[in-house]
Amino acid sequence: MNSTCTIGDLAEEFGVTTRTIRFYEEKGLLNPSRKGQRRHYSLADRTKLRLILRGKRLGLSLDESAEIILMYGTPGNNRKQLDTLLEKIGQKRKELQARRRELDAMLDEMAQAENKCRAAIADLGQQQKPETS
Repeated sequence: MNSTCTIGDLAEEFGVTTRTIRFYEEKGLLNPSRKGQRRHYSLADRTKLRLILRGKRLGLSLDESAEIILMYGTPGNNRKQLDTLLEKIGQKRKELQARRRELDAMLDEMAQAENKCRAAIADLGQQQKPETS
């Protein structure tokens, strides 16, 4: 693996657009070196992009991911970074569990409404049958 790569290489590797990478660069999360007009991203930039995208999958905002990424290399053997990540994951898990409960309640309510509608339709069908003598 090369120690640097171009914006196109990075975009292809992670399945994102070059515009996305430039956005992260504008936010100060990626810091490529430049050779003329060409950007060259380091292994550290590659790792940061991987962490940004992982944070996104975990439901973290870009600011939350940036906070954690920018802690890297702080004194304390990255303990603060790891503790912060654990805290954020715990918060997101609680939020998702609350949303799951809300969704389960909504699904139950929908099932009840469907059952009532089907029962009403069945009653209408019984009322409309012609009587035979």
